[in-house]
Amino acid sequence: MGVSPHARASVMLSQTMMLAVIAFALARPAFAQETHLIVITGIEASPEDGAQFHKWAATLIDAAKRKDGVAEANILYLADKPDVDRARIRARSTREEVDKAFTDVAARARPTDQIFVVLLGHGSFDGHDAAFNLPGPDLKAADYAKLLQKFGTQRIVFVNTSSSSGGFLAPLAGPNRTIVAATKTGGERLDTLFPEYFVEALTNEAADKNRDGRISVLEAFDYARTKVAQVYQQKGNVVTEHAALDDGSDGKLADAMFLESPRARAVVFASVADPALRALLEQRQALEDQINALKGRKASMDAAAYEQELEKLVTDLALKTRAIQQLEKKK
Repeated sequence: MGVSPHARASVMLSQTMMLAVIAFALARPAFAQETHLIVITGIEASPEDGAQFHKWAATLIDAAKRKDGVAEANILYLADKPDVDRARIRARSTREEVDKAFTDVAARARPTDQIFVVLLGHGSFDGHDAAFNLPGPDLKAADYAKLLQKFGTQRIVFVNTSSSSGGFLAPLAGPNRTIVAATKTGGERLDTLFPEYFVEALTNEAADKNRDGRISVLEAFDYARTKVAQVYQQKGNVVTEHAALDDGSDGKLADAMFLESPRARAVVFASVADPALRALLEQRQALEDQINALKGRKASMDAAAYEQELEKLVTDLALKTRAIQQLEKKK
């Protein structure tokens, strides 16, 4: 007995819908991805020094947990004097403990996770090597480069806010990495203003330049750099620090990296009342995640294939953004 045209059409429609559902599911962001935050404050030159470092670190950590949804288990804070805040500080920031922290995170991090490292303290430069000053032997830029090798596939944000931090840029640069330094060279040796404003940026909506409810690493960097320049200008002082960022893509990767967990992103989407708008926002985020993942694979891809895939994703993203804008205009 033959199958009627109507039945064949129904089967084909069902198969098409099933394929569409599968494609949409595959396109959605992998909410299993987590962010791991490592905060290290260095040796104190004075009690006031240490209090300031701790204030910045605590502000950053509390914001990461409260605002950005980073799990407490995924936060490691090392400091010169752990007794100052045993609730937050995991261990003393010695060379050995720093190595242990990176090893522990590397053992727990999944391939698609993000590693976010922030150094708050003093740096030094001997004319050849830049270092971040710790209680006991310091760790040089080359040492941190070796520690980052523990993360083979994870995306990395490494922020050194200290003096002479520009000497960390070249040794740490690499695929899937955003490196931020408070100075452009190791030779800028004076204490920096950058950490105050970088931490402020991650907790201040004013840094959200594109008003998407999230503050990217690039937005935080631009905010801090602008604030530092304004302070020097207002005081009429010669500028002694010039912040720098290297992500290998002229800021594109840095603009797609955030100190947040997927849980925080899911909360933002859930707060959108209109189901049609919420679906479009989630689909746009999925496209952004695919673009970010593609950029991470660029070094291992054929150039033509990379450009072709990127062009398609960027086009789809533009169309999705237009649809969102049109829907928002109707409100």
